Amino acid sequence: MLDETAKGVFTIAATPFLPDGALDFDSIDRMVDAYIEKGADGLTILGMMGEAGKLSAEESVAVVRRVTARCQVPVIVGVSASGFAAITALSNEAMEAGADGVMVAPPMGLQTDAQITNYFHSAADALGDIPFVLQDFPLATGVQISPSVILRIVEDCPTCVMLKHEDWPGLEKISALRKASDACGRRISILCGNGGMFLLEEMIRGADGAMTGFGYPEMMRQVLDAFLADKLDRARDIFDAYMPMIRYESQPGMGLAIRKYSLARQGIIAHPTLRKPGAGLTAAAITEIDVLTLRQEKRLAELGL
Repeated sequence: MLDETAKGVFTIAATPFLPDGALDFDSIDRMVDAYIEKGADGLTILGMMGEAGKLSAEESVAVVRRVTARCQVPVIVGVSASGFAAITALSNEAMEAGADGVMVAPPMGLQTDAQITNYFHSAADALGDIPFVLQDFPLATGVQISPSVILRIVEDCPTCVMLKHEDWPGLEKISALRKASDACGRRISILCGNGGMFLLEEMIRGADGAMTGFGYPEMMRQVLDAFLADKLDRARDIFDAYMPMIRYESQPGMGLAIRKYSLARQGIIAHPTLRKPGAGLTAAAITEIDVLTLRQEKRLAELGL
């Protein structure tokens, strides 16, 4: 069961599709194996990268069951929805299938601190004993959650055990949350996203690891291992080798297509298909990704990776 001590790399998993848009279960199996082989301490499925909003309720449950049956590491399931009935239904199905917790993002439209706090109070009540991750991703949700509001939710909701931190810029938020926990506030796990764009700085500020879906998931493992071994220069060198691809992936509206292309290029999934609606890549973009990949491989070889 997910708790406040979670740390390391929780890779955000894509949802593989066949060219006709049907779920690709063989690729799910291969993807789960690859993520773990590349150093994942846990997996997060049906997040925004997982195209959860394009799946039916039955498909979502099928994906959860396939992943939990395949892997032995903790699994977190994204359950964000417009209403608590859907959140509760998928959460219960996920936990029965062997998931370790769920992730909830605030719905668009919440503007005041009171609205945000009340929403997560209600979410905690709806989930009961199920541990949950508070997903703080204002670039996608439009909901700005201040450190004081997060601390209030953490204090009031003991089943809130992790923050998925994706504010940008958000380093000062991590510092504020850790300052509060150092002053005897309840300390929860903080795992960070944004494609790993600020991973090293986030770790220095007090994050416990990464929860993101960068197309080369081994990057998070390699950077974290070097950081935890007090080899900060080594961590920076590794990060620098991947940085051009991280930057390219960060393009709004293209990130998922780029990631799926990279995963397919590595043989982790069979097809780079995005379920409609979803934009594919142009020939020019594919050429750019291929060039970046070759340069990345060269730099990693120079580092002995």
